[in-house]
Amino acid sequence: MAHRSGFVNIIGNPNVGKSTLMNALVGERLSIITSKAQTTRHRIMGIVNGEDFQIVYSDTPGILKPAYKLQSAMMKFVESALEDADVILYITDTVETPNKNEEFLNRLKQLGTPIILAINKVDLSEQDKVAALVAQWAEIMPEAKILPISALHKFNTEALIKMVSEQLPEGPEFFPKDTLTDKTLRFFASEIIREKILTAYKKEIPYSVEVDIEEYNEETRIDRIRAIIYVDRESQKSIVIGHQGKMLKKVGTEARLDLEKFLEKKVFLELYVKVDPNWRNDDKKLKRFGYNS
Repeated sequence: MAHRSGFVNIIGNPNVGKSTLMNALVGERLSIITSKAQTTRHRIMGIVNGEDFQIVYSDTPGILKPAYKLQSAMMKFVESALEDADVILYITDTVETPNKNEEFLNRLKQLGTPIILAINKVDLSEQDKVAALVAQWAEIMPEAKILPISALHKFNTEALIKMVSEQLPEGPEFFPKDTLTDKTLRFFASEIIREKILTAYKKEIPYSVEVDIEEYNEETRIDRIRAIIYVDRESQKSIVIGHQGKMLKKVGTEARLDLEKFLEKKVFLELYVKVDPNWRNDDKKLKRFGYNS
């Protein structure tokens, strides 16, 4: 039997469930998930292997019009996913209107890349409304294969995997068969910490924060991690730390527990907060944080 392989890139607007779907398809928690828009900032690959196939999934940031350089860098990850996709997995949901981002949808149609359009969160809608959405999308994207799903409850995800597999071109694997992702432990440590910040704080704090792993030392029984949480302003630093350091301690405890689950070993985690004004518009700082190569 011929070997099939390809890049299957997950693209869509913010908050439609791209990261939840990515984790469900890969079978591992690679992408952080919160209810806030712009949770995913990077392109994260998750690799699924079989004897005669390799699927390289990519989770990408939600499509938006950039307001500062960080968001421009995020959209470059989306651009790269469009360029190398063997299959585009476009995710929408039962809430957003089909004509949202009409210009982007027209661009997708012009690429000539096979498109699978998954309508997520069908568990939150009625069957007749889902059927009407399928019909609307079929008019807008006539070349796309359309499938209603629930990533959270894994409804129709097996059918989606089958649909993806059928679209893969023949070819050798891109990565060794035991590879799960292209990201490092440092990356996942920073993302897990950032997830706890996203869920712990309100308003502008989650969007003004970046996490940098200053030290990561792997030992036999424990990993020792020192992380710096960067914020834009002194007032944000006070909020992140909290009264008598309680908020920072809470974030650190929750992040450590998740890291121990992820790494399956003990973790010693140190968190510090620093002010780095305008980092979201600084090319050098964005490059240091992994946004500009």
